[in-house]
Amino acid sequence: MAIIKTIPSKRIINGNIIETSEVSIVSEKEYTTNGEACILTRGVAESAITLDAKNTDHIVIKAMTKTLVKPKVGRIDDEYDEIFLDVYSCVEFKNIGGVWYILSSDGLKQS
Repeated sequence: MAIIKTIPSKRIINGNIIETSEVSIVSEKEYTTNGEACILTRGVAESAITLDAKNTDHIVIKAMTKTLVKPKVGRIDDEYDEIFLDVYSCVEFKNIGGVWYILSSDGLKQS
């Protein structure tokens, strides 16, 4: 299991300077966002990603494995406690006023 971080960067999120990476490749069963612009899940049967609004305000998640996405606080689109991304799906999230909104999705690859 591993977490690979690429292209170091600094971002200002909620008025704080966050040292992060552009992309994190996550091969762990659980991971919490840390300011990166993109997460790619792969290498495990399933993964759970927690969206942390304290250090992340906008993120794209590309799932190459079954991935459960849940906010640390609040809901997704004012309605969901968590969403499931099937293999090969991709979803863009933005935190606005404490709520994670789906800005873009390829349909979540639901069968």
